[in-house]
Amino acid sequence: MKLHLIIAATLPLLAAGPVLAQTSGTTSPVTAATAPSAAAPVPGANSFTEGEARKHIESHGFTDVSGLRKDDQGIWHAEAKQNGRKGRVALDFKGNVVSE
Repeated sequence: MKLHLIIAATLPLLAAGPVLAQTSGTTSPVTAATAPSAAAPVPGANSFTEGEARKHIESHGFTDVSGLRKDDQGIWHAEAKQNGRKGRVALDFKGNVVSE
C-alpha cells in the first residue's frame, strides 16, 4: 500500500519534468552573428585570413569583393557590390560586416 502511495505521489513530478524544461521565451530572427554591433566595425586582433574575410563578406550578400586589405586596427576593408551598388565594406574581428 505504501509503495502505491509513493508511486502515485512521484508520478506527476516525473511527468512534469519535460514540461518544466521547455522555455517559453521568444527568439528573435536576428542573431548576434547576423546583426552588427552598434559600434561596428570594432578594432581588435583579427584572425581572419584574406580568403576567410572574402568569404565572410560574400556570405553577407556582397559580390565582386576587391582591394581587400587589413588595417593596423585589425579591420578588413574592401570594395564590393551589394544589390547592384558598389561601395566600401568593412569586416571586424567579431565578424561584423558593415557598409562604409
